[in-house]
Amino acid sequence: MAAGSGGVPADRGEIRRHPLRNLWRLRRYLRPHAGEFAWLLLAGLAATAAGIAVPLVAQKVVDGPVARRDLTGLFLLAGLALLLGLAEALLIFIRRWVQSSSSVAMEAAIRTDVYAHLQRLSASFHDRWPSGQLLSRITSDLSVLRRFLSFGLFFLVLNVVTYLVVVVLLIRLHPALGLLVAASAVPLFLIARRFGRHYHVASRRMQDQQGDVATLVEETAQGLRTMKAYGRGPQLIDRFAAATEALHDTGVGKGRLLARTSALLDLVPNLTLGTVLVAGAAAVAGGRLTIGQLVAFVSLQLMLIWPVQSLGWIIANGQEAATAADRIQEVLDTRPAIVDPPIAVALARSTVRGRLRFEAVTFRYPGSAAPVLRGLDLTVEPGETMAVVGATGSGKSTLLSLVPRLHEVSAGRITLDGHDLRELRLDSLRGLVGVAFEEPTLFSMSVWENLTLGRPDADEDEVRAALALAQAEFAHDLPWGLRTRLGEQGLSLSGGQRQRLALARAVLIRPAVLVLDDPLSALDVHTEALVESALRRVLRDTTALLVVHRPSTIALADRVALLEHGRITAVGTHAELLDTVPTYRGLLCAEPAATPIAGTPTSADPTPGSSPLVLS
Repeated sequence: MAAGSGGVPADRGEIRRHPLRNLWRLRRYLRPHAGEFAWLLLAGLAATAAGIAVPLVAQKVVDGPVARRDLTGLFLLAGLALLLGLAEALLIFIRRWVQSSSSVAMEAAIRTDVYAHLQRLSASFHDRWPSGQLLSRITSDLSVLRRFLSFGLFFLVLNVVTYLVVVVLLIRLHPALGLLVAASAVPLFLIARRFGRHYHVASRRMQDQQGDVATLVEETAQGLRTMKAYGRGPQLIDRFAAATEALHDTGVGKGRLLARTSALLDLVPNLTLGTVLVAGAAAVAGGRLTIGQLVAFVSLQLMLIWPVQSLGWIIANGQEAATAADRIQEVLDTRPAIVDPPIAVALARSTVRGRLRFEAVTFRYPGSAAPVLRGLDLTVEPGETMAVVGATGSGKSTLLSLVPRLHEVSAGRITLDGHDLRELRLDSLRGLVGVAFEEPTLFSMSVWENLTLGRPDADEDEVRAALALAQAEFAHDLPWGLRTRLGEQGLSLSGGQRQRLALARAVLIRPAVLVLDDPLSALDVHTEALVESALRRVLRDTTALLVVHRPSTIALADRVALLEHGRITAVGTHAELLDTVPTYRGLLCAEPAATPIAGTPTSADPTPGSSPLVLS
């Protein structure tokens, strides 16, 4: 896999032109909450106005009632200041209350869109992208975006407005000192600009490294049994320690960068405040400034400390959000390779005969120069069972994955009853094709939910019939029967049990075309014979394409196709190919002959009168 930083594929979307470009593209998620954001901003500005009014009231108190020893006026102005403080506190409460709900709603909307988009992307995309990287994007990156869109962006606007209003008031109180405070914005801007540039790079590096650590943890959890069996615990700990150490170093570097910048951002307003106090005291002594005006000036200037101090946090949060937006857009900008055509055809199960035809089919994986399949031609007649035989790596599983369009043909076409599969609606096609893989995937849900994944409307009798056909009645004996929740990947079951449940799931949808990728490889000889005997009844009325590794499974097939180097080199019955094709004979002779290949009775065949359950 060609990888860029953080183990992410290098060909991962458009080149970022500006650090904030992808963050700006997420504005559509703010639009539904524009009204709420406007009210939040108004509440914030009103709270700020109340806070700004307090120093002005203090000026009136000092220069008025205090100077004249007017207790009545003093109490009135003190009461006004108290009311302004209460109003400010109430407005802040209202703002935070509304802010929390809108921010969570925005995060949920983005997460839903990203997850839905991941479902539309092809299997090739998921083959190339580490799952931990995708997981970190849809969890931690979205949390970073939520914090910025709900808090960082709001305070950025509020603090800029506060800074401008306060500076204008300071200039009105004392033009020279006010301009001095305004001039302090120049070094603040230069510090912030330099910080933002370096912090953006560090943020991207850290978020990619977090994805790498998530990938490592996920792989270790899924392969825990294998790792324990090979005693690789110490090596995995060392590998994890190296990854977390790199993440730690990046985090420490970010922290130091933020600490240095925060110190500089604190230094500038503090130096300015000291200068103002000295110059202001001199102005009061010279009669050019009243004590009340100096109190108001210093109080207003102190109100700028929080906007300046928070500037580092806002920039840091904004840069983290910008890199998170980059990472989110890398996924959203990836166009699904397999989509419905503009005018799609939907086929009803009752109208499908099931003639499957491969016409000059070529397929190569993305990023690979050599094709896996080369000009392949094959026809499976309605109701026929075709077995595909070939050496390891010849492309058998890839061939089968093209039927439900898990991958798309690079050249040529595949037709179902004369319809190019690319002309069919995906949901229609996948409702007609039942699939069972050699490595079945079961989800962390109940047995019933796993079985009815393709047919949620299946009733209990249909599920029982599918389980009986797949010899998977063991599911009824689980602690809570079919309501038993399976562990992740179904690892609480044996390999054979997982395969049988996957086979039951495939036949339950009553497919017009059944695609089986060696689904019986984990079964013992006795169970395999029982499943094959029951499956033979289903295959009578279903077009089936089977990948075969065991010679005994060939008994299910009407014809056999030999796949060599990406091409079908021979098609015929088992007996014909065995007599006339040395390569075919060599492949079968290399397999352990556990059961007879022909459909001769064995001790595992059902006894007369004990016909297996069949889906009606």
